[in-house]
Formats: sequence, C-alpha cells, structure tokens
Amino acid sequence: MSTFQITQTIHIPKDAEERAFEFARSVTDTVNYRDSNQSINEKIRDDHFVSKLGEEAVRILFQGRECLVEGPDYGVYEAKHKSWAADLKVNGLDVAVKTQRRSAANRYGLSWTFQDSPERRDPILDMADAWVCLVVFEDLKSETECLVYPLRKIKQLIFEAPRLAKLVGKKQAVYLQTLVKNGVME
Repeated sequence: MSTFQITQTIHIPKDAEERAFEFARSVTDTVNYRDSNQSINEKIRDDHFVSKLGEEAVRILFQGRECLVEGPDYGVYEAKHKSWAADLKVNGLDVAVKTQRRSAANRYGLSWTFQDSPERRDPILDMADAWVCLVVFEDLKSETECLVYPLRKIKQLIFEAPRLAKLVGKKQAVYLQTLVKNGVME
C-alpha cells in the first residue's frame, strides 16, 4: 500500500461534505446508542457526520496516491443489518477510520474512541494487525479540512480509559499525547 509518514491535510469538497451530512441525517433514527449513554439525536447525527468526513478524507488521500479505494459506505441499514465492517478498503486491505472534532479535542484532549461495552464491542479491538487511520476534523477553520495521521495497526496503539467519566466502561480511548510520549506518533 502506498502509505505516508507525516500527517496530511486534506480539504473536503462540498459534494463530499453534503453526502456526509445527508447520510448522518438519514441514519440517526436507525441507531440505538443507549449503552453508551447517548440518546441525543443531534449528537448522534453529528458523530455520524464527523465520521463520514474522516472516511472521505482518507479516501481522498489514498486515491490521490493512486490506490484503489472502496467506500465510504453511504447505505442506511436497519439495525439487524448493520455491521462492524471496515470503513474503507485500500488496495484490498481493510482500514478503520476514527475521527474527532478539533473543538472536542480542545476540551478533552486529542483522542479517538473505540466501542467497548458489555453490549457492544468493536471487533477491531481483537484484531492486532488491523489497520486504523486516525483523523482530526478541523471544525474551527472556515474550510472543511481534516488532518489524517499515518496508518497504524491496532497493536501499535495504546488504549486507555476515556477521560470523560460517563464513557468509562463503555469505550476505550487512544490519546495522541500518549502516542507521542511513547514514540508511536510524531
């Protein structure tokens, strides 16, 4: 796979931003995140919007490196048909994408969360060699822009309890500060 070693800035075109927003609006009523203490539709919609922007940024980056990229998936499925499939396939390899807003990072620390509750656990947590792309949505800027960090395998990440108390026992977090301190990221 044609990868990269330094963080890349990706500008999201308006049509991709609109697709992400429409998807988020459409999918909100089809999910149930009460096991994560999340029942506010506006927050659920925003989480899906931000996630799709991150997926679009990674797609744009790898397509620009002449990779074959499948995804993002914009299908809206009933609960029983939802899956934990990878967000993208890059040259046939599964890639998960995790995205956080810069405004949230400024409040809680730059981090990415993975579902890990008794009711729902992200299977990628048990896949040491799975690829993950960590993304920051620069929502404090006027243009729609994302920072895409170099690919890492799950086994390279350092998982911690979330700093937000209501997420403890429901999610695992990866903090950029910890990764930098341990030489995993720049």
